Amino acid sequence: MIRSELIQKIADDNPHLYQRDVERIVNTIFTEISDALANGNRVELRGFGAFSVKKRDARTGRNPRTGESVDVEEKFVPFFKTGKLLRDRLNGK
Repeated sequence: MIRSELIQKIADDNPHLYQRDVERIVNTIFTEISDALANGNRVELRGFGAFSVKKRDARTGRNPRTGESVDVEEKFVPFFKTGKLLRDRLNGK
């Protein structure tokens, strides 16, 4: 599902809301999650999962096309861990 499909689904399920308002709500949620992660905070949505940031140390990598060694700088990457309710739903429990 992409963002526009999510917005359309929410708008269809809530006919009392204008689509532009639903779009603003969805964009605000994603912006707040992104801002929290950029500040190094953790975002937890009970029953769904938790977003956090993990640090990847610098390492020596390999260019798959040429086989040449390249230095990869340390970086921070987003990480998502599913919540118990979501995990159970995916596994049919």
